[in-house]
Amino acid sequence: MKIFRLDELDAERAANQGAYLRFLKEPRMSAGLYALSPGDTDTQSAHAQDEIYQVISGRAEITVGRETATVGRGSVVYVPAGMPHRFHHITEELRVLVVFSPPED
Repeated sequence: MKIFRLDELDAERAANQGAYLRFLKEPRMSAGLYALSPGDTDTQSAHAQDEIYQVISGRAEITVGRETATVGRGSVVYVPAGMPHRFHHITEELRVLVVFSPPED
């Protein structure tokens, strides 16, 4: 068993001065914490893995392919492998739990 505290993960991510912190990598999946502030640009591109995003806090829009939706705390978004996607119009500090399967490189 592994247990993680989001506040500790967010502090580690901030200390490393990055928007993304991978905190778990297993043979069939990996997980990370992604953070964006209002005005930030989400520079990610399509990934080779399927993804699940769970919004922990904040508010933004996400575009996946040609679809756009507003997301906030409690929203869960599935993004298929190879699909272009990005967060934008971030209005509140965004913290997102990200799960990749298979694991990201």
